[in-house]
Amino acid sequence: MSAPCRIVFPLYAGVTQLDFTAPHQFFNRMPGAETIVASVGAVDVEADGLVFAKLADLAAIESCDVLCVPGGFGTTAAMLDEAYMAAIMRLGASARYVTSVCTGSLILAAAGLLKGRRAACHWAWRDLLPLFDVEVDESRVCRDGNVITGGGVTAGLDFALVAGAEIFGEDAARRVQLGLEYAPAPPFEGGRPELAPPHILAQVQTVMNAAVADRRAAAMEAATRLRARA
Repeated sequence: MSAPCRIVFPLYAGVTQLDFTAPHQFFNRMPGAETIVASVGAVDVEADGLVFAKLADLAAIESCDVLCVPGGFGTTAAMLDEAYMAAIMRLGASARYVTSVCTGSLILAAAGLLKGRRAACHWAWRDLLPLFDVEVDESRVCRDGNVITGGGVTAGLDFALVAGAEIFGEDAARRVQLGLEYAPAPPFEGGRPELAPPHILAQVQTVMNAAVADRRAAAMEAATRLRARA
């Protein structure tokens, strides 16, 4: 690309830091990329014990080439935050690529940006996507036109390579991959429910289930608001 490619990461309280720091690391090294991390009112955002400061004001960003929405337990509140969602709808409407990692796809869906599309999401929450007329895709990275979505958290690394190759060219993506020595070799399988030992899956599901009711209620409210705007 001849002009800089502006990539915006819109943060919110309770975001999972790896959902955006992983693709941010990749995108930031792509030739011609301009990465912007923003929040409503440019407030500092705490994520997993880390504090991200000196952020851009999300409302002041007029447009972007790539909108990349991260997920996290804060997704529940973010879907109902009118100021945040207004920015997502505005930026997503004109972005060349609308993208997300993990439950960030729920935010895109709640903004009406994924209607009739296929999308990936964290395995524990992807059953909420149909509330927004979105088809669930269980792939680690899903591509549907100009929409590119990653599954849970670490899928952001593979997502960044898929999106990076599409936007900046495969050679550029491969150079960054090599420069960062991205050659995953986990010591054991178990990163997906079908691969995890039953007792591990049960323990993780117990943790996730603590947030099920609130998130489903928020998703249903967000879906109601979306239909009201239509």
